[in-house]
Amino acid sequence: MLTKLLAFASLYRELGPRWIIFRLAYALRLRTRLIRLQFPMGEWKAYQKHVGATSRRPDLQIPKELPPDIPWNKHTAIDEANRILGGELKYFSHQYIQTGFPPNWHTDYFSGIELDASKHWSQIPDDHVVARRAKLNEAISTNNEETASPKKKGASQQHYDIKYVWEPNRFAFVYTLVRAYAYSQDEKYPQAFWALIEHWAQHNPPNTGPNWMDGQEIALRLMAWTFGYFAFLDSPSSTPERKEQFKIYIAAQAERIYKNTSFAIFTHGNHSITEAFGLWMTGLLFPELKNAENYLSFGRMSLEREAREQIFPDGTYSMYSLNYHRFILHIYLYAIRLGDINHFPLSTQLKDSVANSITYLSQLIDLQTGEMPVYGSNDGALVLPLNNCDFTDYRPLLQLGWYITKGEFLFEPGPWDEDVFWLIGEIAGRVARSDSERRIETTKVKGTLAFPNGGIYLLRSFNSYILIRCTDFTSRPSHADQLHVDLWIHGHNLAIDAGTYLYSGELPWRNGLARTAVHNTVTVDNKDQMTMLSRFTWTDWSKGKVLKHDENVWQGEHDGYKPVSHKRTIMSLEGNRWLVIDYLTANVSHNYKLHWLLNDFPFEQKENSILLSLDEMKYKMQVGMMKGNGNFSIVRADPASTRGWRSRYYGHKEPAISVILKADSPQVTFWSFFGLESDSIKMEGNYLMANSQKIDLT
Repeated sequence: MLTKLLAFASLYRELGPRWIIFRLAYALRLRTRLIRLQFPMGEWKAYQKHVGATSRRPDLQIPKELPPDIPWNKHTAIDEANRILGGELKYFSHQYIQTGFPPNWHTDYFSGIELDASKHWSQIPDDHVVARRAKLNEAISTNNEETASPKKKGASQQHYDIKYVWEPNRFAFVYTLVRAYAYSQDEKYPQAFWALIEHWAQHNPPNTGPNWMDGQEIALRLMAWTFGYFAFLDSPSSTPERKEQFKIYIAAQAERIYKNTSFAIFTHGNHSITEAFGLWMTGLLFPELKNAENYLSFGRMSLEREAREQIFPDGTYSMYSLNYHRFILHIYLYAIRLGDINHFPLSTQLKDSVANSITYLSQLIDLQTGEMPVYGSNDGALVLPLNNCDFTDYRPLLQLGWYITKGEFLFEPGPWDEDVFWLIGEIAGRVARSDSERRIETTKVKGTLAFPNGGIYLLRSFNSYILIRCTDFTSRPSHADQLHVDLWIHGHNLAIDAGTYLYSGELPWRNGLARTAVHNTVTVDNKDQMTMLSRFTWTDWSKGKVLKHDENVWQGEHDGYKPVSHKRTIMSLEGNRWLVIDYLTANVSHNYKLHWLLNDFPFEQKENSILLSLDEMKYKMQVGMMKGNGNFSIVRADPASTRGWRSRYYGHKEPAISVILKADSPQVTFWSFFGLESDSIKMEGNYLMANSQKIDLT
């Protein structure tokens, strides 16, 4: 009882009374079944009255022809579109799954579980064990090692992840069909578009089944459907009857969002931005809908408000998540473009906030790979999949964002240009970019760089840099990762973040990679820095504080283990060498555990050090203590725990190297050295001797 009271007090303190009152009231609506009266199940024809006539003719200006000499492979989209028609869908922008064409819209193809599509959406849990099984298509066989078979992929499991049900219902594959059609002019792609929409509508009547549960999912579906609708508008497959019925489908889903926007608003995150955009876009592009003006005005007001509240002044994002930051920037960049095309521009303040975010992210990107240091939750969302680049490549976002907000290109020509082509037009493919290389280099600031609102700090050396997480949370934390460190050297992410892997499922994978133990920091008594109340809710938010930040040294602390004090110092040494020092002090003995998660490079273990092979270079990481030796261990891909794993794509995990040094003591000083194979590291009293450099650890 005391634990529940303390958790309630923490929620009240951190999220406020309005959030608690709303959640209680919403739970009451569910329990009393009032929400079923507010959102009645029914038929599509009931929404015919929501469609009228208009004289305004909006447009998306989707290009119909390709410019010459495009710097990307157009056949990639055609091949992927053909796989879609063959019954394979790409999940989380990474892995193809055999679903059939059309798919079963209510099935988690990874667990083999089919959800009940006859119930009201409020009756379907998003995280439970169910008994009903999917009817797996045994006629489908696995002919490609990149394609997972649902029968082989966890068909005996009893847990399901609602994200695996929702993923195909976002209709992200529409963007691929549009691209393939533009490249080939093959009528089979618009035919597939209409066949999939009609099949979906037949099996998902209004407010019925799991695909009506979440307003954000509906908004993303509307976004994809609308893109396809305007791209295929002149296709022979787009008959007048289909177009009229399509508007009824749009009206019903927009109404579902409009009548329940408060839930998204009180999540204080990307849901509110997505739903606001879904309504604004619908009102803008379908003025013939009865409530179009309401959608347009409410959506714009919400988009402007959420940009002010969620995008911090330094360009960072309030959800403390890199992928969710990309998510909302795609939404806002698309909104800016749609507004300008249709003479409904968004505010200068909003555009400036988006521009600040693009500038911030340009400081994190690795120019060789397009990757960034991953931090926070990553649910695999990519809401504008308009290119052939990998999910981990952020160059398409930055190229698009730089062009929309600054009118210039950030990178030299490449496959990351395709987003600009689809949203801006063919002129983008012909613009000279002789100064792009200079521009990207001048955005990189040497030495220190701080983004205190989002808790991101950088130290740069010549060919390496370190990113540090340290913040006093002002909105809901994503991961318990205070003082986490990422290290990049020569384009390699050496010390890495574990990612997310799964939100649901059995322990330890039930959002297990959000916990402190998998991050590059120190845990005390095997506890998290905060209290995980549920999969997505932390209480007792830890407070981080920066004590020093100059060209070569960063120092900070947090109070997540009070009365234990944890202070971390990071030093940039000459020649791309780095030293991290952790000071932990208390009045009584505790179990302290220093953890590093390293990329899965070939390695050798030597006493309390590990030697990693990065291409032709050998890079050494060595750990130790100012006094004593501690318990040193290395684990790769532990089958029984989250130790030694990373996830770059949702639902996919891969081996990593986990290095731990443990000690039991009231006080301990850990040190971690990153350098070259030939470097000599040893303790002399209170001093660490790193080659010829003498460092006082006190």
